[in-house]
Amino acid sequence: MRSFILILAMTLVGFGWTAACHAQSAADIAVKAAQKYSGTTLRVIWEAGLQAQDPLTFSGPEWKRLTGITLQVVETPFPEIFSKIVTAHLGGSRDFDVISYVPAWQADLVAAGALEPLDPFLDKYMPRGSLDDIHPTYRQWLNWKGKTYGIFDDGDVFVMYYRRDLFAEPANRAAFRAKYGQDLVPPRTWADWDKVCGFFTEKYKPTLYGCAIQRTEGQDYFWTEEAMRNNGVRFFDPQTMKAQINSPPAVRTLTEMVNANKSMPPGVEKWGFIEVFSAWMAGKVAMIVTWPPPGRWSEGYGNRVEQLKWLPETKVIGKVGYALPPGGHPELAAAFNLGVSVESANKEAAYLFIQWATSKETSLKRVMLPFALRDPYRLSHYASKEYRALWPHAPEYLDTLKSGAERGLLDLAIPGAREYEEALDRATVAVYAGTPPKEALDKAATEWDQVTQRIGVDKQRQAYQEWASKPNAYPH
Repeated sequence: MRSFILILAMTLVGFGWTAACHAQSAADIAVKAAQKYSGTTLRVIWEAGLQAQDPLTFSGPEWKRLTGITLQVVETPFPEIFSKIVTAHLGGSRDFDVISYVPAWQADLVAAGALEPLDPFLDKYMPRGSLDDIHPTYRQWLNWKGKTYGIFDDGDVFVMYYRRDLFAEPANRAAFRAKYGQDLVPPRTWADWDKVCGFFTEKYKPTLYGCAIQRTEGQDYFWTEEAMRNNGVRFFDPQTMKAQINSPPAVRTLTEMVNANKSMPPGVEKWGFIEVFSAWMAGKVAMIVTWPPPGRWSEGYGNRVEQLKWLPETKVIGKVGYALPPGGHPELAAAFNLGVSVESANKEAAYLFIQWATSKETSLKRVMLPFALRDPYRLSHYASKEYRALWPHAPEYLDTLKSGAERGLLDLAIPGAREYEEALDRATVAVYAGTPPKEALDKAATEWDQVTQRIGVDKQRQAYQEWASKPNAYPH
């Protein structure tokens, strides 16, 4: 009888905990459970610069106020994050508790044994259905081979920003129709992009150029992956796993990208993110394709805060239009997951911080920080009345981000992803510097094949076929 009573009591306690979880928000549960770790310090690796201003000035101090847990932020330049995580893991050090990592790296980090599976923590603390609010496209990033390793935390997606005033100008509309026999509208194809860009450049240069896209090394592969797939390129032959990035459609794509530079500002081959959005803010280009933050900044949102005092004054407030990039399937470029280091001595506390930070309530506050670069990714973010009231065209902005998530293209995410990306990036940069596209892509394809052979063709075939089966791997 005593055994029966004990079992019954334990069952009721468990049921009570489960019921309590369902009655409370994910944020409240995480805070309450984490308070027993008051006095603990969690080390988190985070991209240096504006990204780190979130944990340094908002989520870190707020988490400490709520739980007594200190967040120590290890700021790391983006190109060094992956290697720093792997090096720390291979050295067996306890450098990090919370890891902010790009989802495309997840396969490699799991293979290295660097990430702790989160399923036991999710079962214990996460209210049922809480993750359903994350956009379905981004939910594809949580798992690898049936286990959950990260919670999605940043809705990166490429957006086309255009000068609605220039497109609406009657003289421009008449001249464009006379020249091309079609309406002057935000371009839906790269062929139309070239027409529109060339039209504005021809009319307004050097005061204003028709378009600009960053071309400097390190992130070029995002635009190349996007443009190739919109042109029908598949990264690999799914049976042989031979690289297809030097196929005729791929060569044509890179050729078109080089030709597009002719209507952009002089020296654009060396332009990075800063140069592109600075020209946009100054009203010196009519169209750009980039990440979500410039869409907020160019409307003046948050430009007076301390962290953004370095921004150039925006001259395009009220003139910004939002659309999907040409092709209609934007790159979901980079983004971030939050995971727990397998070496952490405070795994549960680390997980509870992640649950709180990515919760519906907390994450809305974080994506509304004007300076922190985390972008909307929950369905509730896109629908938020508070966010949609931040500037007159904020509803259009949020609707475009949501549409981009629905139609967007996942970064290649199989073992060796970082090596594949770097090889494609080198090829793209080489072409901008004058190397013939076929020559550069042949070299990159050889490098891809070498990576595949080293990891194992059978292993890569299985991983690639699984990735390619995802709804957002290729346009449909």
